[in-house]
Amino acid sequence: MMHDPWGYPKVQVNLFPEAAGPDPPPDFGMWRLPSLLRALRQQCRASLVLTWRQCERKFMSKSNLHDSPENVPSEAQAHRRDDPIGERRPADEEMARVLRTKPFRVASQPSSGTIAYWKHEPVHDVVKPMVDHVIMTYPTGVQRLERRTGRSVAVGTARPGVVTLIPAGSTSRWDIHRPMHVLQLFLPHATLSRVADEADVATPGDLLERTVHPDPAVSRLLMSSVDVLEGHAVLDALFRQQLTDVVATRILAAHAGSSITVRPTMGGLSPNVLGRAINRLRSDSDADVSLAALASDAGLSRFHFCRAFKESTGLSPHAWLRQHRLEQAMNMLRDTDASVVSVAAALGYGSQTAFASAFKRLTGETATSWRRRMR
Repeated sequence: MMHDPWGYPKVQVNLFPEAAGPDPPPDFGMWRLPSLLRALRQQCRASLVLTWRQCERKFMSKSNLHDSPENVPSEAQAHRRDDPIGERRPADEEMARVLRTKPFRVASQPSSGTIAYWKHEPVHDVVKPMVDHVIMTYPTGVQRLERRTGRSVAVGTARPGVVTLIPAGSTSRWDIHRPMHVLQLFLPHATLSRVADEADVATPGDLLERTVHPDPAVSRLLMSSVDVLEGHAVLDALFRQQLTDVVATRILAAHAGSSITVRPTMGGLSPNVLGRAINRLRSDSDADVSLAALASDAGLSRFHFCRAFKESTGLSPHAWLRQHRLEQAMNMLRDTDASVVSVAAALGYGSQTAFASAFKRLTGETATSWRRRMR
């Protein structure tokens, strides 16, 4: 049997099986048409069966990792979210295994979550069940990706403004064909439950799986962490706490299995409570200025404290403290001869570079240029 250039057999049908040569018999006539049609059907059926079996053997003899069933989680495996927590992997470890690299930048706080920025090569692997929910967005570029869960396949384009959500305990196969950048938040389910309780909404059983789903709000929130993390331990910790709570609120409202409405906060803090919070933020000692401590001192949950503080001041606690630190820096630069390095250290920045970057981001000029202009 002849084969085509790809190695598959060609179907050849002889319309005149009793003829010895390529020309039709001389006594061919319309009376022979029924018998010829029967012969045609028989030969086509036999040839097609042979062709299908040969093609099937040829295909199955090749190892096809992309479509191999053992490399795609079944529906039962993909949704086993009631598995014991001990059988799930920490999200940072599983992501490092799948992406085969270390995060380019990472900021972690066990009580709130971890923010990780990755630059990775193509990926063709199964993401195994993880302890935390993983919410991710894509800072730059446009990249096509595939996500396979059981028999369902989601194909989409990763770009700024979309988010992907991997619920805790779920598993799926991923195929990303080119290098890409991705920003991830590892959100503990305990944090999601706390935010739901503080917002007076029901804790969702399962989050929805999302694959490059349009959500500009969450995408902007996550990408803001790249610019706002300033190398200042107190500021960065406060920012991560706020970011996690805000993202968790949005996840509850838009990506839970049932419709949830988070009611807006009415009214701000009382003058006495606001004064205590501001005094704590202004303190130059080692006072605890975490969101939990501020909220506890006010007698409120973290969720309600953040909203009430912003209602009273127009700024979130993190933004207020950052503005206060900037004013301190300006006063020191203008009124003293302290070096920029000394100013950075006095205000709690980890390095002169971190301070210089934060100062320029807020004022539009370097600390040295600002000092020269103000004197």
